[in-house]
Amino acid sequence: MSRYRKYAGGDPLAPPVDLAEALDAIGQDVMAGYSPDRAMREFLRRGGQDQQGLDDLARRIAEKRRDLLQRHNLDGTMQQVRELLEKAVLAERGQLARDVVMDDADRALRELELDNLPESTAAAVADLAAYDWTSSEARQAYDEIKDLLGRELLDQRFAGMKEAMEGATDEDRTRVNEMLGDLNELLEKHSRGEDTDEDFAEFMSKHGDFFPEQPQNIDELMDALAERSAAAQRMLNSMTPEQRAELMQLSQQAFGSPELMQQLARMDANLQFLRPDLGWGGSEDFGGEQGLGLGDGTGVFQDLAELDALGDQLSQSYGGARLDDVDLDALSRQLGNQAAVDARTLSELEKALRDSGYLQRGSDGELRLSPRAMRELGKALLRDVATRIGGRQGQRESRSAGSAGELSGATRPWEYGDTEPWDVTRTITNAVLRTAGEGGPLRLSVEDVEVQETEERTQAVVALLVDTSFSMAMDGRWVPMKRTALALHQLIRSRFRGDHLQLIGFGRHAQVMEIEELTGLDARWEKGTNLHHGLLLANRHFRKHPNAQPVLLIVTDGEPTSHLEPDGDVWFSYPPHPLTIANTVRELDNSRRIGAQTTFFRLGDDPGLARFIESMARRVEGRMVSPELDDLGAAVVGSYLGARSASSYREQFGGWGGDRGFWVG
Repeated sequence: MSRYRKYAGGDPLAPPVDLAEALDAIGQDVMAGYSPDRAMREFLRRGGQDQQGLDDLARRIAEKRRDLLQRHNLDGTMQQVRELLEKAVLAERGQLARDVVMDDADRALRELELDNLPESTAAAVADLAAYDWTSSEARQAYDEIKDLLGRELLDQRFAGMKEAMEGATDEDRTRVNEMLGDLNELLEKHSRGEDTDEDFAEFMSKHGDFFPEQPQNIDELMDALAERSAAAQRMLNSMTPEQRAELMQLSQQAFGSPELMQQLARMDANLQFLRPDLGWGGSEDFGGEQGLGLGDGTGVFQDLAELDALGDQLSQSYGGARLDDVDLDALSRQLGNQAAVDARTLSELEKALRDSGYLQRGSDGELRLSPRAMRELGKALLRDVATRIGGRQGQRESRSAGSAGELSGATRPWEYGDTEPWDVTRTITNAVLRTAGEGGPLRLSVEDVEVQETEERTQAVVALLVDTSFSMAMDGRWVPMKRTALALHQLIRSRFRGDHLQLIGFGRHAQVMEIEELTGLDARWEKGTNLHHGLLLANRHFRKHPNAQPVLLIVTDGEPTSHLEPDGDVWFSYPPHPLTIANTVRELDNSRRIGAQTTFFRLGDDPGLARFIESMARRVEGRMVSPELDDLGAAVVGSYLGARSASSYREQFGGWGGDRGFWVG
């Protein structure tokens, strides 16, 4: 048997969730010091370029809640009763004035009774309960008050009963009272643990037409009734003492007898005993002009409770929170189908991030970016770097990895200007796949051509020294520094596998770091820029690879203020001590003797720093570049490519600086 229901998803032809944007945002937050788990949650809160985040949905939930409170008040039913009462009294006065056969004493007595009605609407309705109406129009209006109160009180507990009971007969009212009596007996039996499945089935067989939601057991029945009953109680709590008193007094007139109110009060007490956790004691402060009837008001209070629950779910601020917790049906009811689609997409994104292998738990149980995630993030950063280099040079990204033409074993689509040999097998295969089924002779197209990649035979040994002192974090250079290191790491690991890269962070002291350690490094607020120690580690790295071309890349925003003493202790002094400068210069001279091609990347606008680094660069026939932060990665990668190339750096990359940086040396 087939079942059909309304489609609740988004575009069925939409592609699966794209993790690239999320991974890039998460990676940047991790490099800024967030844990991967927090970074993921921050992205889900913010959302993507074309994707609403949790904060957007939560804001709309809060706006709808505020609108409900500011638009409505709780006086709707009382206002209707007042209007009907005024209509009845006015019609009765008109009939008394027109009735020429009525005894004058009787007329005077009736007019006196109408003139002395209490100011309280509820008291006036009660006083007129025994009044013998002479006007049929007045009697009808007064009877409408009793009918309205009965239907509103029922609608408070059973949604839709106001309309269903319109024009109800005495037989219909008797059925309602009988249903309420049987319901209360069932609830009381359940509270004592004496009910059976047969009791529930018998009740539904007899009164099932009152429950269109068709509950399958007594728990479902109680849940549906208790939520609305609790909302009705919260509405009563939200009224002023005067409004409550009038409503309680009026309720006794529902359907012309207090029996209905007695049964409903009994039901409320039973449900509150069975479901005490539904917020029976809450209240709200309404300040609008649109009056709410009892039934509609209860619906609004249910909406408010649902909005509060959605707000908690979207906040994800409780322990063990997952996006699977968000009630998509409720979100669709409150904000529309698109909001539910957005929330579902975020949930799928969260699941995909957890299941994709981009995040993994370490031995301490904390989430970390996996090596796969680091590779993907590095690829994205490298693409950005290539775009910036190409934009500055006015040329496309160079894919030729070396002048010696040694085959790497990899192939790629041909691009204009490529001189590498064709991979004939791949080219023919592409043409066959493209033209399969067309018939006729095989014809090659430019899009079919693949060339064999080559790489240099000359190896490079690279030391990237990055400043990790407190000023880097204080001045917003922490994340660009990490992005630069990751981009260079990705380039060497993917395109120049024969090169040897070492990452060295130098603050008060220096240390060799793996890329995962550097990207996850929290900002350090210790003072000290120990370039001397960093150069010692770099030169040790160079000496381990005597047959490779040494490349020294130094990213810093400050002059050296600390160095290592012979006993291994760190000496710190600010302003820089001459001894610190001497030790740093001596170790830089050692790098030059090893043959290192040195480039300094100066961050910041300090003239003193500029003069110092310029003199250091000239001393070792190196270079200094002063890029803006968003161009730092392009500058470092460009310098590396130029240093390992057979042609001079200035010939290939000398035009990079443009108006956003300058070269010295």
